[in-house]
Amino acid sequence: MSEAVLDASAVLTLLLGEPGADKVQATLPGALISAVNLAEVISKLCERGMPSDQAALAIDSIGVEIVAFDGEQARLSGELRPLTRILGLSLGDRACLALARLRNLPAITADVAWAGVPDCRVILIRGGGTRMTVSRGAST
Repeated sequence: MSEAVLDASAVLTLLLGEPGADKVQATLPGALISAVNLAEVISKLCERGMPSDQAALAIDSIGVEIVAFDGEQARLSGELRPLTRILGLSLGDRACLALARLRNLPAITADVAWAGVPDCRVILIRGGGTRMTVSRGAST
């Protein structure tokens, strides 16, 4: 059963053995990743010189469930733009947040800017791994 949605930064942290990898590992197997974020991970691994087939195998080996980017996620990603523009979040970031909101799961990321997104549960894997729930007037 899925307990989290992984951002590309979280998957890369795990695959590259960076600080915070243990927090990502704790969500596996079974964490979700949007197909948009999967494309980001493969892009970054290929930029580092890894062949795309090897990048795909590395992702398969960690046990994430890939979720197709559908119309509902696209709509919510678009709706998130006005809330996230000032924070500098990309389409990939918003795709992750949209999937997390639709599945009522936290989004796992290394990007501290996400802590400022309203109405989204975000777990930061660096900086103490602070878990932040931001929703109109409440935080935990």
